Amino acid sequence: MATPQLFSSFKYSDSLTLVAISLCTAVVCEAISWLLIYRTNSYKSLRSSIDKASKKLETMKTESSAKMAKKSKTKKMDRVETSLKESSRDLSLFKFKSGAVVALVLFVVFGLLNSLFEGKVVAKLPFAPFRIVMKMSHRGLHGDDATDCSMAFLYFLCSISIRTNLQKFLGFSPPRGASAGLFPMPDPKTN
Repeated sequence: MATPQLFSSFKYSDSLTLVAISLCTAVVCEAISWLLIYRTNSYKSLRSSIDKASKKLETMKTESSAKMAKKSKTKKMDRVETSLKESSRDLSLFKFKSGAVVALVLFVVFGLLNSLFEGKVVAKLPFAPFRIVMKMSHRGLHGDDATDCSMAFLYFLCSISIRTNLQKFLGFSPPRGASAGLFPMPDPKTN
């Protein structure tokens, strides 16, 4: 199947087409996330509670390092940390619902791109990658040139970088204290 005619006159038409499709996919995914997550009141209240708890915890930690820590202060800090973890977990579960829809969109786009660029070299890497990276970058390509780059690898790199930066630009990046996710690290105090 032929490449879309959007950038066909350029030397790097396949690469530019992939970057453009990746950008469009990121915009569509963020629009879906906005519809299902970011505009709801429950998301806004969870985010504000995470922001408040992380600021409170930060001020408590700076105060406790300046003064000698008391037992009541450490108990209070533990309660704030627990509420922060619970709110972060709730936020992750809330985002998980729209993640299924976004994953479906990404699978459909990846399948379409896979059929369009099957067996085609879309870019040349300026280096010979490590063996494990070469298995990803050379996936589905014929030949032994290690600098050949397949659609899957370029699309993967573009999707990660564009979507992350788009989230930061639109202000949809997770709050500072919400880095735990669905499966947080175990608490060393309880062990």
